Amino acid sequence: MAKMNVGDIRAMSPDQMEDAVLNLKKERFNLRFQRATGQLENTSRMREARRDIARIKTIAAQQRAKKK
Repeated sequence: MAKMNVGDIRAMSPDQMEDAVLNLKKERFNLRFQRATGQLENTSRMREARRDIARIKTIAAQQRAKKK
């Protein structure tokens, strides 16, 4: 999975955002296991996944604040 674009995230519905965060958390979990067993080749993907989660959560919070 590639780095998520802010425009793509803003186009998502709240349910889609939740699904994306859940998928990224699963991916991070799998990446941690790969790192622990020495199988992880792309170590930068862990950082990208973490930042993608933060990016989605930030945009979701902004959209919730805008609705109030």
